[in-house]
Amino acid sequence: MPGRLAWKETLVSACPTTAPSLPVLASSEGELVSVRISIEPRLLEETLEALAEVPFPVNPEICHGWPTIVEFPAYRSRLAEVRAVLQRNRIPTRTVEVSRMLDTILT
Repeated sequence: MPGRLAWKETLVSACPTTAPSLPVLASSEGELVSVRISIEPRLLEETLEALAEVPFPVNPEICHGWPTIVEFPAYRSRLAEVRAVLQRNRIPTRTVEVSRMLDTILT
């Protein structure tokens, strides 16, 4: 009959038929990651001044203690710029940890 909608049956399963892909948070600049820098408390001001030189906005979360933690999001493609700025300002880069942003959010 004209004007009637036909029902379409769809099979839904709770068991995936393909291996799940690991989701990532990404944009045209690439994958979003979490950068975590562990520093001595006396280096906090110098570290923040160094991060102000990075050519993209950095909005760090700071956890005071021993060590002091400075954590912020960045794109994986921009990590070399972060490391270069830290090295130029003599901030130890061996204390830099990078993890997938989604993992950071979920833990």
